[in-house]
Amino acid sequence: MSRNEQEMKELLRSLTLAAGAPGAEDEVRTLVRENLEGTGELSYDGLGSILCEKAGAADSPRIMIDGHMDEVGFMVQSISSEGRLNFVPLGGWWAHVLLSQRVDIVTSNAKVPGVIGSTPPHFLSAGKREKLLGLEDMYIDIGATSAEEAAEMGVRIGDTIVPHAEFCELSNPDILSSKAFDNRVGIGLMIETLLEFSSREHPNTIIGVGAAQEEIGCRGAATASEKAAPDVGIVLEGTPADDSPGFTEPQAILGKGPQIRFYDPTAISNRRLADLVAEVAAEAGIEIQLAVRRSGGTDAKSIHMHRSGVPTVVIGVPARYIHSHVSLISWQDYLNTGKLVCELLARLDSAAVESLSDFS
Repeated sequence: MSRNEQEMKELLRSLTLAAGAPGAEDEVRTLVRENLEGTGELSYDGLGSILCEKAGAADSPRIMIDGHMDEVGFMVQSISSEGRLNFVPLGGWWAHVLLSQRVDIVTSNAKVPGVIGSTPPHFLSAGKREKLLGLEDMYIDIGATSAEEAAEMGVRIGDTIVPHAEFCELSNPDILSSKAFDNRVGIGLMIETLLEFSSREHPNTIIGVGAAQEEIGCRGAATASEKAAPDVGIVLEGTPADDSPGFTEPQAILGKGPQIRFYDPTAISNRRLADLVAEVAAEAGIEIQLAVRRSGGTDAKSIHMHRSGVPTVVIGVPARYIHSHVSLISWQDYLNTGKLVCELLARLDSAAVESLSDFS
């Protein structure tokens, strides 16, 4: 990709630190709009997904590049008389990663800092101390002493909540840490791809999509597909790495390149398209990883079943510890995923796309 790496990294930093719980992706959407203004025609669906259409040498095929804007978060469900916030999850959370973590409550005026708490272990029986607390046993402490004081801080029922985190390089500068790599890596690469093709020819029309509400059911991808009318779907994801203890045959290792997902319970990638991605990667000298997943899902769930069916593939940047405050990715994986997507787009002309669904 032709953009300066420092500019690319700064964009990714801004995206990851933006607040974007499902249904409240405003900060992320603003960044997408600011970075793509003038690159293509911008539009929105009724759920808040943003689309950027960039015409190339031909009106068709129409290639949809999807990344979801939202991150796993929470919503204020009630406020106790003591000023503590009870919450519901927006997306999949593992309770182990939450206690004593900092969060931001996104109010209509500002972000209010808080800490996830529960009854201290000193006041629990030995049996209860050994059990994993459920989310319903946790609360958020914002330093208020009453519901009235919480209201004076601007907090109200229905406000969204996101992890409070920092973006940093580890001692190995290739490894980056932040919240929301699922899926700000997809949004960052969608933006970078459109910027790349603002000065590069392509034999198709590209529709970049920042989809809303993926973490609660791939909803924005469904409504955005109605507007995009794609002939091909490319889903860019921060896919969970499995290069940690306990995995004997990992399929998502940091530093080993983009992952091509053949299957998860929500979608099967178009095999011809997945094979084309592998072919393009080999020609470009990009190492890839192949995956078949027993669980999980992506926006491919909605895109591949749009209207009469859309050939779709999922290309992921492996990320350790997703759905937490401190996920990790390899910067080289990120760069190589962007390069792979750009080389793939340059190959997707009418003949190539027609061959993906020619079942005669």
